[in-house]
Amino acid sequence: MYVIYIICALGIVSLLAEIFNFKKALLPIIIIGLIAAIVASAFGENTGLAFSGMVSFDRFSVVYSTLIVTIAFFWFWMAYSYFHNRLNLTDQSALVLFSIVGAVILTAFANMAMLFLGIEILSIALYALAGSKKNNLFSTESSFKYFLMGSFATGFLLMGIALVYGATGSFELSAIQSATTNAAHPLPSFFYVGVLLILVGISFKVSVVPFHFWAPDVYEGAPTPITAFMSTIVKMAAFAALLRLFTVCFAAVSFTWLVVFYVMCVLTLIVSSVTAVYQSNVKRILAYSSVGHAGYILIAIVSGGNVGGLVLYYLAGYAVASLIAFAVIHQIEESGRTVFLSDFQGLFRKNPLLAVSMTIALLSLAGIPPLTGFFGKYLLLTQAIRSGHLALALVAIFASLIGVYYYFKVIIVMYSTAGDDRLITITTAQKVLLFMLMALVVVLGVFPDWFTFL
Repeated sequence: MYVIYIICALGIVSLLAEIFNFKKALLPIIIIGLIAAIVASAFGENTGLAFSGMVSFDRFSVVYSTLIVTIAFFWFWMAYSYFHNRLNLTDQSALVLFSIVGAVILTAFANMAMLFLGIEILSIALYALAGSKKNNLFSTESSFKYFLMGSFATGFLLMGIALVYGATGSFELSAIQSATTNAAHPLPSFFYVGVLLILVGISFKVSVVPFHFWAPDVYEGAPTPITAFMSTIVKMAAFAALLRLFTVCFAAVSFTWLVVFYVMCVLTLIVSSVTAVYQSNVKRILAYSSVGHAGYILIAIVSGGNVGGLVLYYLAGYAVASLIAFAVIHQIEESGRTVFLSDFQGLFRKNPLLAVSMTIALLSLAGIPPLTGFFGKYLLLTQAIRSGHLALALVAIFASLIGVYYYFKVIIVMYSTAGDDRLITITTAQKVLLFMLMALVVVLGVFPDWFTFL
């Protein structure tokens, strides 16, 4: 629970920085504070119920929240130059920090009310951040679309929570779980409708088909650091909530939602892969890639069993590779270019480190050994085959083969001889960050057992 206190305090400090005029020291303070939050989350005496039983910090939530805060630390490092040059630094950094609090809550909620609060704290800040480029029409459009679709998703979520409460008489997950296993008192039919409505609400956040239509436009229009935040931290938090609900609380009524997950998984894998092939904007390619990776994670949920560690490992590898990719895109934008494939032409000549970093990130996302993405997909497919879902595994392999095409489309362009000769320079801090993230992609691929203990 201390991690929530620390990040909330950092958000308040960010707001006070404008008043007491210490804006120049704010980003170092945030980075140091996030290191403290990582230590508090990983090693602090913070297990058990908190906030009158509304939040439960068990091993699952501690590990997932630690991963989220760690990725947030790297994200702030990556976005340092973006925030450093903005007049509204304090407002935007505070919004990001409060959004991280919502993400942590989604890993630890023990009550449906906290599920709703976590999603809203996470989302409301991002509605504003997506449109933070005030003079950019695409940014404003992405903010409006994200807000509109998010509002619809919230409506489905609230209706689902209301129906579940009406059927069980409680918002507490433990009481709802007990009600689903009580054969003496069968649940009314509207309970199952509520479960499906909750699934719809959370599916929007993880951007699975058919609830993914917002993702490409929002990813393209939002500032690149904010896109990276959505692609990593938001997705990790939403999947943590999905796992907490459907593999524990609603596990006894899996006959209600398992087929829906299966269909969404197949559609997500196929639609995202095929659509990404026709994109020329690299941020849109990564948007459909993000949708596709959500489909791979659904394989673990459909397969059943103790998959918390498996999903954690896949999310960790995906998040690190995505951060590298968006860090490279951000540096290209900082040099005055756009993010179409033509802007990546000859990137290796302009800055070899950026080209190599992007290559490693895309190879990992494509599932090429010996990087993290390969072992993540291998473990997921193995789990699917062991649980009897061979057809699903074959669909995933087919989607991966298509993915190799559109990832290599970007890689080939970067090493071409075409394009202008203007060099791209990056700071020493960004170079260190890229080297660290690339090392993580390799190390996580070599030691996958670190994440399989949940």
